[in-house]
Amino acid sequence: MARVVGIDHLAIRVSDFEVSRRFYDRLLTFLGFVREWEFDRTVGWNNGVTMFWITEADAEGRARPHRTGDIGYHHYAFELGAREEVDELGAFLQQENVTVVDPPAAYPSYGEGYYAVFFLDPDGLKLEGMYFLEKVKRHGRPPQGI
Repeated sequence: MARVVGIDHLAIRVSDFEVSRRFYDRLLTFLGFVREWEFDRTVGWNNGVTMFWITEADAEGRARPHRTGDIGYHHYAFELGAREEVDELGAFLQQENVTVVDPPAAYPSYGEGYYAVFFLDPDGLKLEGMYFLEKVKRHGRPPQGI
């Protein structure tokens, strides 16, 4: 039986390639990624586990900006190694004048020790930096019964 062992990459389209390249380069470098690929209007960063790609949307796509609530992308969560790292990311985002939707806080309804910051990229795509103690205690295994 085939089993997914991880998410290899995420690729998103952006409206202003240069603005998004600068944003993601600063963010992903802060989060431990390195820019591995860059060609045409496409860039890919890698942290050794996951790749994150951006590419420029076509003219029709740039004419219709992202709207929260549409079918499709909701948000992408970067899993961090400790609560303190979520706070560090929150401070970095504030320093970079990034739009923070929800500052670092506990979300007990998500599970034991869920702590996260939610923020937006230049196109309004929602991103999250999170730490989840319950998942750490399970050593990444799914909850019992799944």
